Amino acid sequence: MSRAEENTGWKVGVCLAVFCIAAFVLPWIGPDSLSWRDTFRSGSLDFYIFLQLRVTRTLLALFAGGALSLGGTLFQAVLRDALATPYTLGVSTGASLGAVTTISFGWRVIWGMPGIWIGALVGAFTVLFLVMAVAATRRRVSAFGLLLTGIAVNSVCSALILLLYSLVGVSRSFSISRWLIGSVDATGFRPVGVFAAIVVATAIFVIAQARSWNLASVDEQWAASRGVAVRSLLVNGYVSGSVLTAGAIALTGPIGFVGLIVPHMVRARLSSDHRILMPCAFLLGGVLLASCDALGRVILSPAEVPAGVILALLGGPYLVWLVRERL
Repeated sequence: MSRAEENTGWKVGVCLAVFCIAAFVLPWIGPDSLSWRDTFRSGSLDFYIFLQLRVTRTLLALFAGGALSLGGTLFQAVLRDALATPYTLGVSTGASLGAVTTISFGWRVIWGMPGIWIGALVGAFTVLFLVMAVAATRRRVSAFGLLLTGIAVNSVCSALILLLYSLVGVSRSFSISRWLIGSVDATGFRPVGVFAAIVVATAIFVIAQARSWNLASVDEQWAASRGVAVRSLLVNGYVSGSVLTAGAIALTGPIGFVGLIVPHMVRARLSSDHRILMPCAFLLGGVLLASCDALGRVILSPAEVPAGVILALLGGPYLVWLVRERL
């Protein structure tokens, strides 16, 4: 094993250990303390709270945060811009528009599933195909074309969200506002399991292309001269990032800054090598969102502070600092 591979191994290993520790520790954090004896006694209230509420919520936060972080890493790689996020290319706003549409029309259940989930997924993938169709010219997809089309679609979706918000009644406008804040709520093991399986499969597919992303990060033509199918790589990156982002937003709402903060910190503190950057961003992104969710459960107990609010309070100053560093 080469020295570079050893460095990759221990860095990813440390991040994996932190991810596993968070999965075991964070479910114990909440507004009410749990009894060790009752927690492991089937049928008790503490057992139900721990297993059905806190464990599922923590797992959802871990995989949603990982999905958003890895999605942000992919969009940054596609655009070769460290400030790119899932919002840059319109995917997050498209998912938000889909969810807001289902809330506005009162579609609680679609095809036997929560309407918000279906709406967010449909909105995200509609934007995905629209951006791909507009950005593709002469069978070629360019990062610049994706960026300009994403910004335009982002503006249109934002305007439509405001229009729907202004037309609905008070109760539905409150539901829209709450969803747009972004939060992690307890859900069943089945949807969490399906979501985790999709995220892990997509992450493995993406990380397997890390060497190609290292070449493409230098220059597209240079990467093509070394055997990288740049067009396919860009399409795979955008589609995979959209799948990760859409799945996370469908379950948690449009939580921001995870896809910006974590990839940049990993790139600055650990490595810009995508073989390290991608898996570490995925693992630490999950830890960040799950930690913010756990903090929100106790910081103003018995009230809860949504994870999206905490991340906005952290991410806003961090973005200002990041911009000042780049000037």
